[in-house]
Amino acid sequence: MRDFDFWVYMLADAPCGWLYVGMTNDLIRRVEEHKLGVFDGYTREHGIDQLVWYEHHRYVDQAILREKRIKRWQRPWKFALVEKDNPRWADLYSQLRAGRGPDQT
Repeated sequence: MRDFDFWVYMLADAPCGWLYVGMTNDLIRRVEEHKLGVFDGYTREHGIDQLVWYEHHRYVDQAILREKRIKRWQRPWKFALVEKDNPRWADLYSQLRAGRGPDQT
């Protein structure tokens, strides 16, 4: 088991809109890729590029498990997860770049 920084994150196109759940070891780079539409597919097709929630994990297996579990959740549960720390569904990307977390929206 590797001990580093891993992130589970959720993107949206608008409040309570299209959602995408992912996992990465470089959250800033990965969100930038979504914003630039680097990869063909679901997020680019639906304009899903606003970081609305993220969570840190030290171990890759924990992050993968959390991502898989959240992906199976019903939409209202995902909405509740976002709204717990980000009730306005603000794009947290600029705050992340500035070194502040989602609890400071």
